[in-house]
Amino acid sequence: MFTLAMSSVRQRPGRFVATLLSAFLGAVIIMTFNSLHDTAGARGVDDVSAESMSTAATVVGGYGSLLVFFAVASTLTVNVRQRGGEIGLLRSTGATPAQIKRMVVGEAAVVGLVGALLAIAPAMLAGRGLLAMFQESGQVAGSVRYAFGPIALVSGLGIALLASVGAAFLAVRRATGTGNRVRRSGGRGRKSAGYGALVAGTGSALTTFAMDGTDPMAMAPAAYGAILLAAGFAVFSPVLLGTVLGRLSRPIEALAGAGGYLAVHTMRRRVAELSGVLMPLILFTGMATATLYIQAVETDAIKASGLTKSVEDKNLETLNLVVVGIIVVFSCVMLVNSLYAATSYRRGEFGRQRLTGATPGQVLAMVGCEGGVLTVTGVFLGSAAGLAGIVPFTSVRTGGILPGQGLGIWFGIVAVASAATLVTSLGTACRALRTPAVAAVAVAA
Repeated sequence: MFTLAMSSVRQRPGRFVATLLSAFLGAVIIMTFNSLHDTAGARGVDDVSAESMSTAATVVGGYGSLLVFFAVASTLTVNVRQRGGEIGLLRSTGATPAQIKRMVVGEAAVVGLVGALLAIAPAMLAGRGLLAMFQESGQVAGSVRYAFGPIALVSGLGIALLASVGAAFLAVRRATGTGNRVRRSGGRGRKSAGYGALVAGTGSALTTFAMDGTDPMAMAPAAYGAILLAAGFAVFSPVLLGTVLGRLSRPIEALAGAGGYLAVHTMRRRVAELSGVLMPLILFTGMATATLYIQAVETDAIKASGLTKSVEDKNLETLNLVVVGIIVVFSCVMLVNSLYAATSYRRGEFGRQRLTGATPGQVLAMVGCEGGVLTVTGVFLGSAAGLAGIVPFTSVRTGGILPGQGLGIWFGIVAVASAATLVTSLGTACRALRTPAVAAVAVAA
């Protein structure tokens, strides 16, 4: 089956581009920051510089590992679901579920390994730039030399491979599972993980109330709580999306006409697939909202006190801003990958709709309505997760309930999320509609 997997990768390289890109960018992030561990452990590095670099590597490395798994999982899930016909054909010709799992996992392992290897050179360049940024801000001594060593290399290769293999195994397990026992066990595991994230996130956010507001580390439990809550909401995204559709189906049909009718009925049938798009939306909104507002509250509080930022304060501010930058880029890549793969695969579906009387405008209206529903749901759940971290920190740091920075930051986050969702889905749909309806149906068949 490994030979078959290699043949599949060679014959259909375009199918694996999204997974390759996710593994590549994830490995770049992980190697870039973990190379700071190698640099901090080199000879002649002072304690303050070593602590600053180790803190950055530990915090962002943890975020990066979580994001890599979600990115690879979302793209691989879409990939495996789109191969339902191929998997069914293999089953009908005698392939067992175990053999199909080995084939898909083998493909994912090869793609993940290639992505990680390609990431080594960019990670070295990015690591040098990151070290220079820390040196310019005074957090690391100018005499420190950059080092890219075994910690960066092993962590990048290991996490990229683990995420690819683990996500592929879970995706193909759902695709090939025929018994109710398999589905129930997978459902129980997913629910347990989701409830665990929600409980841990709530506990972490509430821990902020027990901390001193002037302690810079008070930002950590609030931010971690928001991230864990966002992850919990992402796990339950299929159920939450179904609930939103139940509430908004009639208004959507009334406002968008035929396109809205097609969107509602299509989304009800594709809830599980579309939930893969909700995951990066929720994570992006929740993590960006919490991190940006918490950092803004901390910065304004320091200015109001008339104090000068310490090295630790600068370190935390740099960390938060870098984390947000990573979240924006990586989450948008996750979102664009998932949307592009899911929408481009629907060329045959669009063709059948046009042959049954739907106009190209109605098909685009359907895709736009789907993107709108996904955006509203993702932004709402992500904002709720972010607010759960913002309120405790603001209360402890300033004595208020809500931050005084207004809605400008939130509007910016929503604008990025909306643009990434709608531009990708509508742009991909427009490209798919260029193919004549009869040709699109024939290719899909």
